Amino acid sequence: MPGERSPAAELAALGPDAILRLPAPDGGAPAGPTAVAAPAAIDLPAPPTDSPDEWPGRRHVLDLDDFSAGEIGRVLRTADAMKEILGRPIKQVPALRGLTVVTLFYEASTRTRVSFELAAKRLGADVVNVAASSSSVTKGESLLDTAHTLRALGADVLVMRHSEAGAPYVVAEHVDCMVLNAGDGWHAHPTQALLDLYTLRERLGTIAGRRVVIVGDILHSRVARSAIWGFTKLGAAVTLCGPPTLLPAGELPWPVQVDHDLDRALEGADVVMALRLQRERQQAGLLPSLREYVRLYGLTRERLARARPDAVVMHPGPMNEGVEIMPEVAYGAQSAIADQVTNGVAIRMALLYLLGGGSV
Repeated sequence: MPGERSPAAELAALGPDAILRLPAPDGGAPAGPTAVAAPAAIDLPAPPTDSPDEWPGRRHVLDLDDFSAGEIGRVLRTADAMKEILGRPIKQVPALRGLTVVTLFYEASTRTRVSFELAAKRLGADVVNVAASSSSVTKGESLLDTAHTLRALGADVLVMRHSEAGAPYVVAEHVDCMVLNAGDGWHAHPTQALLDLYTLRERLGTIAGRRVVIVGDILHSRVARSAIWGFTKLGAAVTLCGPPTLLPAGELPWPVQVDHDLDRALEGADVVMALRLQRERQQAGLLPSLREYVRLYGLTRERLARARPDAVVMHPGPMNEGVEIMPEVAYGAQSAIADQVTNGVAIRMALLYLLGGGSV
């Protein structure tokens, strides 16, 4: 009708931050841009340019070793707002409309790849998934050639997983796009560590002063390395537990304790994180037998009783049930494993939002 403004014109008139105040639809009220001015709004944290101490011009997320406690806190607070969006009937806002996110995975993945894809779509970004097994990599194209090609095609953010430690660092240095490390070799998996921190914050309220036991193949675990950085930066006391052949040797870069006796390590623990045992470790001669590993380091209900009564059980997945963790523990009342998977979407939404500046 003459004199009426279109939804797009209404949104433009409200200013560039209007998309961050989209109300949660309720009852039979219509959802979408026409409802922007309704009072049932939430406020996402402001884009990161106004808090240099908590997000100092960061363009990449490669590991947590260069994150401050303030930056980690910023991500966790932003994830709170993202989780509110995920709880709505319509789980989407156009905060990153116009941004192109490409996932480039050189290794198999379910949880990480799908949650990154969902996170980007929930924020209105365009998403393209590239599997190395079906790309020009099979024809001999190098990592940098692939990354340059994707950038030339319009990629603004590259989410990548690679079997070689340091691969995302190379791309971040040579390609003009934002890079999110979704796991590189044995080195790092920062988004898994952040979702673990977020899950514990939900369960325990605070992380500082908590006793965290990480048990399993820590030597070959990128999850453990990033998690240790996160836990220690937020003030947790971390104990690493496992057979000597599966623990890092020499001087460690973190303020942690090492214990080869799981029963002793679990005494009074607030958090127990079991890591997946990769079967090839036994084949490589690092373990005498799988049965011996289960006997000494398998997380059973009886062992868990040594920890605090409200201790939280975690596992980054995928699990070898009956090996590093027993089914009754993995699916018991103290388990936060399903919450870890769920929270992965909110954490990855938060990182994409912060890297993208919350732009329209």
